Amino acid sequence: MHELALSRAIVEAALRHAEGRRVTVVRVRVGALRQVVRESLRFNFEIVTRDTACDGARLELELIAAQLRCASCGRSWNPAPRPATEIGQLVTPPSFRCPECGAGDADVVGGQELEIESIDVEEGQCIARG
Repeated sequence: MHELALSRAIVEAALRHAEGRRVTVVRVRVGALRQVVRESLRFNFEIVTRDTACDGARLELELIAAQLRCASCGRSWNPAPRPATEIGQLVTPPSFRCPECGAGDADVVGGQELEIESIDVEEGQCIARG
């Protein structure tokens, strides 16, 4: 369960930057290709924040879609499967070939992110670090 390790790293970074102030919100950008289970990350975040300056902080997650760019023609696209739009229609499978030229030499340009976008802290007196 790598969400526990991710939660620990997020909390450690937030605590470092909060400089002893209480953290109220942590905003994290998570790429679709990171294979992070958001509910598990939230659950582990709540556990890891206990008895720290992040205790009670809200974790806001922004999901970043996968994005590929064709090395041949430069076209960008999201390879995610598209859901059926009509009853009985099949789901379109993921597309790793360029929809423009059909080439298979794409580079990943989005969807691998895992970064703290920002943290909100309370102003005023510092609290003991945990």
